[in-house]
Amino acid sequence: MITAYVRLEVRRTLRDPAFVISTVGVPVMMYLLFTNLLGGQDTAFRTAAMIGMAAYGTLGAALSLGTGVAEDKSTGWLRQLRVTPVTPRQVVTGRALTGTVVVLPAIVSVLLAGALVNSVRLAAWEWGALVLALWAGSLPFALLGIGNGYRLTAQTTGVVNLACNLGLAVLGGLWFPVALFPDWMRTLAAYTPTFRFAQLGGSVSGGHAPTAAALGVLALWTVLFGGYAAVSYRRAARTV
Repeated sequence: MITAYVRLEVRRTLRDPAFVISTVGVPVMMYLLFTNLLGGQDTAFRTAAMIGMAAYGTLGAALSLGTGVAEDKSTGWLRQLRVTPVTPRQVVTGRALTGTVVVLPAIVSVLLAGALVNSVRLAAWEWGALVLALWAGSLPFALLGIGNGYRLTAQTTGVVNLACNLGLAVLGGLWFPVALFPDWMRTLAAYTPTFRFAQLGGSVSGGHAPTAAALGVLALWTVLFGGYAAVSYRRAARTV
């Protein structure tokens, strides 16, 4: 049942042109713009920027699920799910799994731009491990978007997700290196899921395993956002 539900939601999401443009086109454009204007021939910068922009596209794709969730409430889809055997946990799980699928185009497109346009060179296993790390690390952001969608209206969800997207991207160092931040912002960034998310990719591209701190912080945010999504769904189910 969950598999069928996920398949349906994936098709619905990937057919949306706005989703493709914002989560694939924009990160690729920003990556090529930043690296060719600011990075010159610095391979390390181009690699780090590639990971940051892939993470940024993934973040936007995962959060955008919340807008679809909010629209489902207004169209009555959530009401239809309530009369099916699907439990609240299965609904949230299905939406989260949908997020882990629809983020793949954002990841792959930026990595291809890095390899084909900016001549980023990694070993074959590093490319595969990088995709896997970014794919797995997207889960907490999908849960955050889902929670916002179930708790808020469609219009408010779009605004809140945009604020989360920009705030987490900037504070987590996806646009600018954390080394440029003042001391207090560097300290705060270390506790953000986006900083640790990008750190997963940095570890892989550097040829070593992710740090325990990165995995621990991401795991904590996954639990928190997962609880938020489940509570928001139960609340929506009682009021819709």
